[in-house]
Order: sequence, then C-alpha cells, then structure tokens
Amino acid sequence: MTVFMPGPNSFTGEDCAEFHLHGSPAIVREVIAMLTRHPGVRLALPGEFSRRAFEAGKLDLTQVEGLSDLILSETETQRKQALNRLKGGLSNQVSKWRDKIVSLLAEIEAHLDFSDEGDVGGNDWLEFSEKLRDIQKDIEHVLSGYDRGQIIREGFRIGLAGPPNAGKSSILNYLAGSDIAIVTPEAGTTRDIKEVSIEIGGQLVVFFDSAGLRATENPVEAEGIRRALAMLRRMDLILWVTSVDTETDTTIPGTDAEILHLCNKSDLGVVENCTLAVSCKSEDGFPQLLKELETRVSLTSTSSEGVLISHLRDKESLEQATSLLKQARILLDSGDPEPQLELVAESILRATHQMQRLLGLVDCEDVLDQLFSGFCIGK
Repeated sequence: MTVFMPGPNSFTGEDCAEFHLHGSPAIVREVIAMLTRHPGVRLALPGEFSRRAFEAGKLDLTQVEGLSDLILSETETQRKQALNRLKGGLSNQVSKWRDKIVSLLAEIEAHLDFSDEGDVGGNDWLEFSEKLRDIQKDIEHVLSGYDRGQIIREGFRIGLAGPPNAGKSSILNYLAGSDIAIVTPEAGTTRDIKEVSIEIGGQLVVFFDSAGLRATENPVEAEGIRRALAMLRRMDLILWVTSVDTETDTTIPGTDAEILHLCNKSDLGVVENCTLAVSCKSEDGFPQLLKELETRVSLTSTSSEGVLISHLRDKESLEQATSLLKQARILLDSGDPEPQLELVAESILRATHQMQRLLGLVDCEDVLDQLFSGFCIGK
C-alpha cells in the first residue's frame, strides 16, 4: 500500500509518500534498490526527515529533542515526558517568557529612543523590576525540576557496593532475571563496572555493580576498586551490601547519595543495623526490597505531567537567562537607573537570545548536527 501525504500538512511540510510493505528484509531491500535506481532518488541521511520538519518550522528544537527522547523511551514515564516535550510543553512556556521579556524590552527601548517625545512618559522602574522578578521566579521554578526530569529521561542510578563476596553480583543477577555477572566463591571476582537497566514502578532504574571495597595489592583489583569509588559518587542511591560471612567493618566511602543498608545471605544470619535482609538462595526479602526501591524512586522522580526540563542544554540556557534578568534587576534597583538603562536593555536582550537559542531560532547549527546524527536513518 502507498499513502500520499500532501504538504504543508505532512510531517516535513513537503509532499510525502509512504510505502507499507511486508516485514521481510529481502522485500524492503529490493524496494529500496528499485527506488534508488531512479535519477535523483537517494537514501535519507540520519534524522533528515526530522531536520526538514525543523527547517520548515513544523517543530522547534525542543520538540525535535522530544521526538528523539520518544523514540528512545523505554518506560511509561519516559514516554509521557518525551510526548509532553514533543507536543510543545516546554517550548510554549519558553515562548511565553520570551514574549513577556520582549514586551519589557520594548518599553526600555521606547524610553531610550523617544524620551523627548510628549507621548512617552516616565517609567516606574521598581514596578518594571518586579515584572522581571516574576519572570525570573517562574524560570527558576521550572529549573528546580531539572534533576527529576533528568532522572526520568536517563534513569534512577543505584550502585551496589560493599565488601568482597557479600553477594552484590548475585543480587544484580536476581534483579535482572539473568546471569549477567559472574558469581564464584572467590572474593574479588568483579573487577569492572556492570550496568543493568530495569523498570521498577514504571520508572527506568539503572543498577551498577562494582568491585568489592577492600585494601589489595592486586593492581587489576585495585583499578576495579578505583572505578567503583568513582561510580559511587554519581549514584542517586547506594545499596550497601554486607553478609555475616564477610567483613562488616568496611568503611562506607563519602557520597551525597542516600545509602540503604542491605544484608545478603539472610539464610546464614543477619548483620546488625541493616535496613533490609535478602537471600539469593531462598529468595526471601526481595519483594520487600523491590517495594522499598519503588518508594524511593517515586519520591525522587515525579509525574511526567507538566513542564519538565531534562536536557543539560535546557538547564544551561535557562540558568543564563535568569542570571541576565538578575543583572538587569540589580541595575534597576540601584537608586537611579536612568544612566544605566542601556546596560539594562542589553542584559534583557541577551536573555531573549538564550530563549531563542533554546528553541533553535538562532545559533544552533552545532546542536542540530549532533542531535540529528543520533537519529535512525531517515527518521
């Protein structure tokens, strides 16, 4: 079946046609070969259709990023957050801020250029500063959701750490439902970082297994321990795993992450002062562990409804915009802002440029090249 979609209402804004084929790779290859024999017909570049949609004004840059996130989404919360971005949740809010800022900029420009005209009176600069403050507070409120948005997009990170042979790899294998990590009675088996993604409560959770922490003369194991310590500094939660048949006085490394004390091998006995106890042999305690992890993940993340920023580019642009608005307010609140109004106007103008850059209206060629190169061919 062939479907014709005339512009400008197609995805790219151009006349488009789609071929609906049987799923056989041989059929698809032959149809592509037949089509590309015609003069002027070629395979699309990675992300070319999305780029054409962007260049035609069908999508702005944040919406294109939302489409990319949607294609890569693995969980329901990721899907909802990406769909919100694709539908313009963030770009609509940014456009509203930009319109308000441009309106205020026009007031200053009118005062600077036409102050000698009779119909351009004086301004209440304190009230003007309050309007900037309100916009700044709105942006800062959205910025406060960055960590939650990033966790939804990239996953809640949980590190498995503790002394050697406490059963960290066995716990990882149980949670993953497969023998991902090598498990032996010999202490220090795990040398490198193993990463496993699991969905818990609709949220993507990424577990990191690491080398057991202890003093060692083995250079390979020492390198594994160094990597483990570096990994733990990036976690949102650490499962500190101990057992009655291993060292229990191992020092917990310094970290800002929450620590959940987990006793493994509960069939052999339970270590004091642990929060939860599990046994990979009898499978006891794992339902309680999963429930506890789901609670902690849900408290850290949030509903994907509403506007959430989840890309570093969002954070950097909005932080610079708020900094520029703050500079403008400091000048306005200085007592006699009249001599400094040109500097105020410049700060506000630069804040609008940050909004435009976020939407992809200016200075975004490098961002475009990097973004579309990550799309699948054609999409």
